[in-house]
Amino acid sequence: METQLIIIGAGPGGYEAAVHAAAAGLQTVIIERDALGGTCLNAGCIPTKCLCHTAEVLAESRHSEALGITASEVTFDLAKAMARKDAIVSQLQGAIDSLMKAPGITLVRGEARFVDAHTVAVGDETYTAPHIIIATGSTSRFLPIEGAHAKGVLTSTELLQLREVPRRLTIIGGGVIGMEFAGIFRAFGSEVTVIEFCKEVLPFFDRDLAKRLRTSLKKQGIDFHVGAAAKAIHEGETLTVDYEEKGKVRSVEADVVLMAVGRGANLESMNFADAGIETSRRGIVVDEHFQTSVPGVYAIGDINGLCQLAHAATFQGFAALDHILGRPSPYRLEVMPAAVFTVPEAAMVGRTEEQLSEAGVEYQTHKSFYRANGKALTMNADDGFVKILTAPDGRILGAHILGAHACDLIHEVAVIMQHDGNISEIAHTVHAHPSLSEIVLAASH
Repeated sequence: METQLIIIGAGPGGYEAAVHAAAAGLQTVIIERDALGGTCLNAGCIPTKCLCHTAEVLAESRHSEALGITASEVTFDLAKAMARKDAIVSQLQGAIDSLMKAPGITLVRGEARFVDAHTVAVGDETYTAPHIIIATGSTSRFLPIEGAHAKGVLTSTELLQLREVPRRLTIIGGGVIGMEFAGIFRAFGSEVTVIEFCKEVLPFFDRDLAKRLRTSLKKQGIDFHVGAAAKAIHEGETLTVDYEEKGKVRSVEADVVLMAVGRGANLESMNFADAGIETSRRGIVVDEHFQTSVPGVYAIGDINGLCQLAHAATFQGFAALDHILGRPSPYRLEVMPAAVFTVPEAAMVGRTEEQLSEAGVEYQTHKSFYRANGKALTMNADDGFVKILTAPDGRILGAHILGAHACDLIHEVAVIMQHDGNISEIAHTVHAHPSLSEIVLAASH
């Protein structure tokens, strides 16, 4: 079969690119070997956010006395929470399936392999196109330590399928995945320990924000060991995790261990070398248009290792499609919001103070606090702050928000940054009162 565009992988990068390609008039074949929606929908963003919301409601119900509400017998049913998660995932899979039935899109189920640089085979069928977009995602990484694959050592995928709450959960890795699951299972009743190799959790976030978030989660009963290296996992009646902290080897007992040390490009998914596609340890090598070493072949999302966020994959796909269609791309992919759905939430866009300092960039810090905001106080959500970093002329270089609805509020700043805007544009915009957005406004003055 000859077509105009082949997309390999129907995650958020792949299926969104297919919809936009078909709308632009390209006959598109999209190939998926597993469930539609990729990691994000099936074992990442959506299922974890379902459980994050359950955990937030559960925690609020247990501490509702300040609101005048007495909930004396709050119970939790993990099976029902998991069933709700599965139902939402199924609903969204159905929505994507409907999108893939649009005119101009042919969905092919099966595992793709390259026959040559512009021909892909699925089973006995072959598909040829001048343009191919690879969107085959990533897989969970494991530390190269003894016991890393022991029974009871799980990735986020398996943790999302648990049918009972572990009494003791040890999480190796304090990144986004580790922090979200720490909050979820602490609310569910687990004793949670987090072991993070870096000096602070969320190592790619602003250190001020990360430290404040860790303090908040510590108050919820989560035990943190930062600057600590996991050394081994031993099997017995339970699991024992050995870790080195401040030069001493210590141990913690666990019923379940979550290996949350990041994800790596799924380079084993296809025979990229046979097609002449250059790869590195990080992922498929691409240029500024996400084109690989083979002209007409593109790689987007986790597979190129540039930014492992679902929305990054989507917008990289849009940028690649713009290049295929020969039109200028309006996207500024360095303005890339990131969100962590803990309680409180954490979000960022642009550069951190550490990055600016290391680069020798002159900047100014503008800060405001949730505790001074009327809406936050009415919500019993006074923990957090907004920090906006600007150049001396007021141009916004980065923003960092910790607090309720931070993952929504960050986009007010992202829109300004998209247009190289000045912090004064926030200050001069009327904000509704009372609203959490006024915390962003307060930081702009």
